Amino acid sequence: MLASKILNGEEKGMDSVFTELYENYHQDVYQFLFYMVRSKEQAEDLVQEVYIRVLRSYSRFEGKSSEKTWLFSIARNVAIDHFRKQKGWKQKLLEKFDWNTAQVRDDQPLPDEIAIQKEEIRRMFKSLDACTVDQRAVIIMRYLHELSITETAKVLGWTESKVKTTQHRGIKVLKAHMELLFETEGFMDEKARVER
Repeated sequence: MLASKILNGEEKGMDSVFTELYENYHQDVYQFLFYMVRSKEQAEDLVQEVYIRVLRSYSRFEGKSSEKTWLFSIARNVAIDHFRKQKGWKQKLLEKFDWNTAQVRDDQPLPDEIAIQKEEIRRMFKSLDACTVDQRAVIIMRYLHELSITETAKVLGWTESKVKTTQHRGIKVLKAHMELLFETEGFMDEKARVER
């Protein structure tokens, strides 16, 4: 079996393939899992599980999709397995995520721009929790990792039509939840200002 040969160091070719897969896609896989589980430690653990599964199944990879698509497919399955093992995972994730560490990618924004961007990112992360696991996976793949509809369908093992429908529904849920958060938090901010 290829995996046992790799583990025993008998297969030099797989070593370089594995290293290449790791170097090329590790950050993408980690980022995908982080946005799915929203916990740095959990994402790191799950990345290890992804690469264990890569070692076990690379000999069966037929090349019908790109390696990136194949890796995302494995990462998605690892995330789903993780969710199945959790009880009350949505609440746990919400409590564990430190909204103050959300990074804003901008060269030199003004302080008020940073505050607005951090608030929007925080609301988006919080709103992703309102989406189903499938909707969240599609939104992350399509908008964060910029996979095409076709690539996303291959990762998920779905039809392109199902990806489009799930994406559409997910965006509706995300938008509605973000608007609700904006209204509620905006009201709370205004109330706090009046009470001062």
